[in-house]
Amino acid sequence: MDTPLVTTDWLAAHLDDPSVRIAEISSTPEPDVYRGGHIPGAVWFFWKDICWHDTDREFVSPDKLAARLGAAGIGPDHTLVLCSDVVQYGTYAYWAFTMAGRRNLAVLDGSRTKWLREGRPLTRDIPRHAPVQYPPQPGDASMRMGRDAVRAGLGEPGRLLLDVRSPEEYAGERVMELGKFDHGAERAGRIPGAVHLYYRSLLNDDDSYKSPEELERIFKRVGASRQAPDEVVVYCRLSHRASLTWVALTRLLGRENVKIYDGSWTEWGSIVGFPVER
Repeated sequence: MDTPLVTTDWLAAHLDDPSVRIAEISSTPEPDVYRGGHIPGAVWFFWKDICWHDTDREFVSPDKLAARLGAAGIGPDHTLVLCSDVVQYGTYAYWAFTMAGRRNLAVLDGSRTKWLREGRPLTRDIPRHAPVQYPPQPGDASMRMGRDAVRAGLGEPGRLLLDVRSPEEYAGERVMELGKFDHGAERAGRIPGAVHLYYRSLLNDDDSYKSPEELERIFKRVGASRQAPDEVVVYCRLSHRASLTWVALTRLLGRENVKIYDGSWTEWGSIVGFPVER
């Protein structure tokens, strides 16, 4: 695929395709939304259980991802389409799976939101796929950046630090989006020098991405055009919203050298001695 996005039309036409598997990446540990009705054929995963190490605050390894997907009947040759009840959890899984070596990977454009608005079919039937052999594939963590590298690059002219949280979070008024319990870091503010771009500006009302032409104009306004700067580092609170931005920049616009600071504000806002700007 030239792009990882698949449309609702495409997925509706491939619901019975044996070469396609669908995974719903849940934002919550209980499958209530999924049990109430999901895309036919979709298997359910809680995002932490599928994207993270069993115990450590670390991403899933290539061998562990292969074991988890293989046990769910998802093989390396299947086209795996990701969706979620909250759009950015699908792109987060795309990013985590890519680092763990998964290929044949796609994201449903608009996720559950667009599917539901269009009146597409839902089911309460739970699919049962026989486990399959899944040899681990080589991973690639080059699209990830740690806190020390972020701090070491503060003020570098060739780097754009992009904060894609809500305006209230960026201004230091909250550490969580409005409408949610305000928690997730010890301090409010932003990483010094970060430029703001609210992630929702990249999406239409139905959670689908805006056109590449619109996206290019949006990124150009904050200095993230294809020509400059040399490197873009994106962060949010826990890197879900950052992953949605990363997909737009790298997969839809073809930008290289874009990384996600995966600890994001949850980590930075709680580290002793790290600078904060308000």
